Amino acid sequence: MSDHYDDLEVRPAEARERNLFERLPAFLARACNQAPALAERLRDVDCLRVCDRQALSRLPLMRKSELVTDQRLRPPFGGVATQPWGPRTVRVFASPGPLYEPQGGRRDYWRMARALRAGGFRPGMLVHNSFSYHFTPGGAMFESGAQALGCTVFPAGIGQTELQLQAISTLQPDAYVGTPSFLTILLDKAEELGIATNSLRVTQVSGEAFPKSLRERLTARGITASQVYATADLGLIAYETRPNEGLVVDEDVIVEIVRPGTGDPLPDGEVGEVVVTTFNPDYPLIRFATGDLSAVLPGASPCGRTNVRLRGWLGRADQTTKVRGMFVHPAQIAEILRRHPEITRVRLVVDNINSRDKMRLLAETATRQNGIATRLADSLRELTKLRGEVELHIPGTLPNDGKLIEDLRKWE
Repeated sequence: MSDHYDDLEVRPAEARERNLFERLPAFLARACNQAPALAERLRDVDCLRVCDRQALSRLPLMRKSELVTDQRLRPPFGGVATQPWGPRTVRVFASPGPLYEPQGGRRDYWRMARALRAGGFRPGMLVHNSFSYHFTPGGAMFESGAQALGCTVFPAGIGQTELQLQAISTLQPDAYVGTPSFLTILLDKAEELGIATNSLRVTQVSGEAFPKSLRERLTARGITASQVYATADLGLIAYETRPNEGLVVDEDVIVEIVRPGTGDPLPDGEVGEVVVTTFNPDYPLIRFATGDLSAVLPGASPCGRTNVRLRGWLGRADQTTKVRGMFVHPAQIAEILRRHPEITRVRLVVDNINSRDKMRLLAETATRQNGIATRLADSLRELTKLRGEVELHIPGTLPNDGKLIEDLRKWE
């Protein structure tokens, strides 16, 4: 049986891109008509002309911190949801901030069934769900996807390790979803108590790093393991189909990789911030900046799916730091790149030498024009109000990790 959820996963990449951007203009127009905050954000935008990536990249980024502020001023959802209460909004969840997210009444609201199918979940399986069921939507996200796929779900939630193992021993579930750390706790406790967990054949994890050692341990037990990249606000973003082959982007989102601190798209392969646009009619998040770093992998997935792949989670994009009492932001360092086109990559390194903060601006350039280091130092001082040294490097020598600011100071 094919592990593809539907034919959308194997359509030509050009057809997918065309379909997404044929849908986007009308979707944006409807969202602005129904969500007052979006209408305000995009008041100077002709939505019907946002029909390619270049046009999309000109729209402002939306950040969680802004949503938190907007929700305080305009509860409950900051004017972004198209309907606060009623049959289209069946639940409300809360994430740290606090940030409140609606759950609409549509089947598989967070689109998780696609990821579960790719991970080996099949109709008729019993799924042991150890994601949280209260306040945050993790449990509901995976439950709705599993049920849409035709699975039965045991809503275990978090904690109560021995009771969860008792349920596993009695019910003999085929599959597990939850965080990898809690799965480790369950397996270790099961070994300690002599409880068999060999009914588990597949597992899908999210919310944390998934170390190679744990994957190998699960494989040795005959368990097929995969990971998912999803958030409470956006739902599914990308999912693993084969180990170490990247995460395939979901069919119903547009993903951009942008330079941290800006909304500027980066070429494939460059590490940057993940920005997502959803087609959720109830909660239309447009160019939502996740704060996560990743990069697009080259080529197609060996599994046959044709959508782009992400390398996975590579860290956080918010690298703001304080130097000599002044905040230094990634956007300020990105502005240096804009001002000096002869620079191809830049990185600010902050250290503490003899109890004094020190900044070094590392810049890649193929030219050695007279005065370039001085001009860069002047821009750094103008933008940050702080002095720093400049080091010039040949192209390709600085790390491609998405960092514009690297803080080496020790706070112990």
